[in-house]
Parts: sequence; structure tokens; C-alpha cells
Amino acid sequence: MERVDCVVVGAGVIGLAVAREMALQGRNTILLEREGAFGTISSARNSEVIHAGIYYPKDSLKAKLCVRGNQLLYEYCRSHQVATQAYGKLIVANDPEQMDALQAIFYQAKNNGVPKIKLLSGERAKALESELQCHAALFSESTGVVDSHGLMLSLLGGFEDAGGMVAYHSPLVSATPIGSQAEGGFEVLVGGAQEMRLNTQLLINCAGLSAPAVSAKIAGLTKTSIPRAYFAKGSYFSLVGKSPFQHLIYPIPEPGGLGVHLTLDMGGQAKFGPDVEWLDIEQEEQIDYTVSPARSKAFYAAIRQYWPDLKEGSLQPDYSGVRAKIVPENASAGDFIFDGPSQHRLQGLFNLYGFESPGLTSSLAIAEYLEEAIKSSL
Repeated sequence: MERVDCVVVGAGVIGLAVAREMALQGRNTILLEREGAFGTISSARNSEVIHAGIYYPKDSLKAKLCVRGNQLLYEYCRSHQVATQAYGKLIVANDPEQMDALQAIFYQAKNNGVPKIKLLSGERAKALESELQCHAALFSESTGVVDSHGLMLSLLGGFEDAGGMVAYHSPLVSATPIGSQAEGGFEVLVGGAQEMRLNTQLLINCAGLSAPAVSAKIAGLTKTSIPRAYFAKGSYFSLVGKSPFQHLIYPIPEPGGLGVHLTLDMGGQAKFGPDVEWLDIEQEEQIDYTVSPARSKAFYAAIRQYWPDLKEGSLQPDYSGVRAKIVPENASAGDFIFDGPSQHRLQGLFNLYGFESPGLTSSLAIAEYLEEAIKSSL
């Protein structure tokens, strides 16, 4: 039976960042991916926005890791020739009634240590974007977009250069603790065309939407310690023709998401979304990623709050993604959860739950944080 230092489950952007960090620390690491390529699920179905850390509660992991991750991501992309565009973002209050909410967001951002953010009058905001209708706005200079596929390809290259190995079509079937609790370690059964057994000292669950389902395959975890997965779908519509905007435009957030916002891709093409559609399903396999054209009616209404001149017929269905939530509809937004030995008492096991947005932005900071958690657990 092959022995390794670390097995990481899930080759999305967070799994790739974590696996690379483990390999750079000198650990013999295998990255397991059930699909035939990296980053084909949530990491391929997001807005590619580099967030600044504005909205999250002070001292939450989302706030700290997003602010840190924003800095690390821009630095990494500059040094590794991964494309980014620091477009900047305007968060808009459409009328005086939304000013309290906008001020609260500004205060939250300042508390979180978000750099380069300022409050603008409606006139100053419209001087930046002539098509914009708003009473006032926040301007976040450090918000941008990243070539997420290029980023993941670079992380994979760094992982392999450090001696790591990725195994595709290789789902985790089961994991069983071995040895004493103090020593830790797991026997891992890997599925695929040919089943494989591994002994590993560290087992890290970065399976995103499937993280709770993967945890259910790990012996020694109680059912009550594994959070339930909730699925909140977000659909995107793309703009037909050239965008009149040069910045990302966000409304005041809504429950479950950040509202139907305008983002730009690396070439400046505009898309809108995601909205929030809670799915009444139990398992990831039940997700239907089809974007219903009927949802455009609500998109037009939402977008015209800040862009009243949006013409009918200008939106076309694009793609959708699903947020990896561990809280139900109408609950307060959950935080990232690093479920480690101090929680479940299984030495060497780390389950990452609820890693929705800002997971992409935070990916390098998540890997950094996890490495420190591993060291402190030994």
C-alpha cells in the first residue's frame, strides 16, 4: 500500500491552492479529483471577481481571508503571469432610503481593513459612469477580475513542480482512521477504473459543494458533526453588444447573495448576476445548471434600478453556478468552517465547509491559514 504525507480531495481553485501549499511545505501530496479535469464545477461557474472583503462581519474568517487573499492573489498573479484586471467596483444606493445600508457597508469595510475604498456622491459616481443612476456609491479600487482558469492552471503547475501528483476520475470512496488517535493517519480507498488504497498522515476535504457528502464517507465522524448542504443557484445573463460601463456595478446586497450585479470579463464584456434561487434538493447530483430565459424578467427589473436605459432584448442566458452553503434560506450568512482535530478529535483530518464566495479571492490565504492550523495541531 502506498504511503503519502497528504491527500487533498477536490481540485477546484481552493483544493489546488491547498495542495500546492502542502507540496511546497515538503509533503508528499496526492490531489484526488472525481472529474476528468481540474476546476470543472464551482470554480468554472463563478464571476471571476477578486473581492475586497467589504461585506463580511468583522473578525470573521471570510473578512480576514478575503482581505489577505486579495493582496496575495494580485501579488501571485503579477509574479506568475496570470491575467487580472483591477476594474474597481461601485456599490450603489439608488435612493436616499438606501443610504443607511450603504453607510453600514462602508463602516463594515473600514472595520475589515479594506484598502482604497471611499464614499462618492451620486454626481461623482455618474462622472465615472455616465449611464449609472444612483443617489450615492462606494468605490472599491481593489476589486477586479482574474482569469480563473489561468490561475488554476498556474496553481496546478506549481503543485506538480513541487512534486505533487493529481489523480483524475478518482473519487474518495472511504477513509478509515489508522493507528492511535495521537498518531493520526487514514487508510483511504480511492475509486475509479482501478481502485487504489493509500495511507496518509493528512486528509484534507476541499470538495466544495460535495464537502459534507465526502465527510460522510470518513469513518469516525458523527453524523451530527457534518453540516447539511444547502444549494443556492445563481444564474447569469450576458449583455448583447458592448458594455457602456468600465467598472463593476453592484446594488445593495440581498439575502443569500450580493444582488444582480454587473461584472466584466477580461475583455470587457458585461454579464449580470448571479441571482439567488434556493433549490429544493438533497444532493449535488440533482442540480440542473440550465438557465431559464424566464428569469430575465427579474434581471431587467433589478438592473434598471441602476441602469434605466437597459434595452429590452439586451440580455441572453449565459451560465449558472451553485453556492456551497451550509445554512438554509433566511438564515444569516455562514462563515468559512475549518473543521479540524480540535472539533472532531481525528488527528490529521481537516474538512472545509461553506467555502462559497469569496473562496476564489481567498484561495491563497485559505491555504496559508490551513498550513498554520496544521502546524498548531501537531
